[in-house]
Amino acid sequence: PVSPIGFVHFGSYIAKLGDISGGYKYVKLARSLLDKVSRENAGEVSCFGTQVIAYVEPLQAVLEYHDEGYAAAMASGDVVRAGLITQMKCSQSLFAGINLQALREKYAAAIKFMEERKLRILTLQTQYQQQSVLKLIGIDQEPKCVSEGHAIFATNKSVMRIYYYLKMYTSFIFRSYDRTKENAEKYLTCIGNSWANLFLAHAFQAFHAGLISFWLARKSREEQGWYLRGNKSKLALKKWTESCRWTFENKW
Repeated sequence: PVSPIGFVHFGSYIAKLGDISGGYKYVKLARSLLDKVSRENAGEVSCFGTQVIAYVEPLQAVLEYHDEGYAAAMASGDVVRAGLITQMKCSQSLFAGINLQALREKYAAAIKFMEERKLRILTLQTQYQQQSVLKLIGIDQEPKCVSEGHAIFATNKSVMRIYYYLKMYTSFIFRSYDRTKENAEKYLTCIGNSWANLFLAHAFQAFHAGLISFWLARKSREEQGWYLRGNKSKLALKKWTESCRWTFENKW
C-alpha cells in the first residue's frame, strides 16, 4: 500500500537531479497505483507528484491537480499535507496569471485554514507570499505573523529562503536597487539548504535569481560576481528545459 509513496519520491529525486522525463514516468506510475493498492496516501503522492508534473504539463492545467490532492489529504486526515498543497496552489497561481484580487482572497482563505489548524511554519511562509501579492496590488501591508514567527524565522532555513526570495522579487519589480541587492545576497546564502525533492518553486527562484543577478551586474561594481551567479541560474534552467522543452516554451 505504500509503494506509490516510494515511486513518487523516487521520481521527484531523479527529477531534481536533472532527469525530468524519467521522474515524470515514476510519478505517473505512482498515481496509477493509487487505485490498485490504496488511496490512503493519495494526498502525499499528489503533493509531491504535482510538482514534477508542473515541469511537463501546462501550469494552468496543473492547478487542478492541487484540488484533487487537497481533497485526498483531507479525506485521510492529513491536514499538514493539505496545508502544504494549499500553499503550493496559491504560489503557483500567481505565476499562472490568476487575477491578483482573486488570488488575494485565496491567500486569505489559505491562511485562515492554516491558523485554525495551528500550522505555524506554513502560516508564516504563506503570509510572506501574501505580502508580495498585496504589494503588487498596491497595498503595503506587513503580515500578521504568528506569535512564534520570529523564532521560526531565525532557525528555519526554508522560511528564510522563501522570505528573502519574495523580498528580492518584489524589490526588483519596483526597481529598488539597494533592497534588491540586499535581499539577493541573503537569499543566496539560503539556497544550499533545500529539499531533495523537486518543486516548481525551484524553477521560479532560479529564473528570478538569474534575471536579478544580471540586472545587478549591470548596475553594481561587483559585476563579475553577479554575472557568475546569473550564469549558474541559466545552467540550472537549461538542464530542466532539455528534459521538458515543451512546457518551457511560451504558449500564451
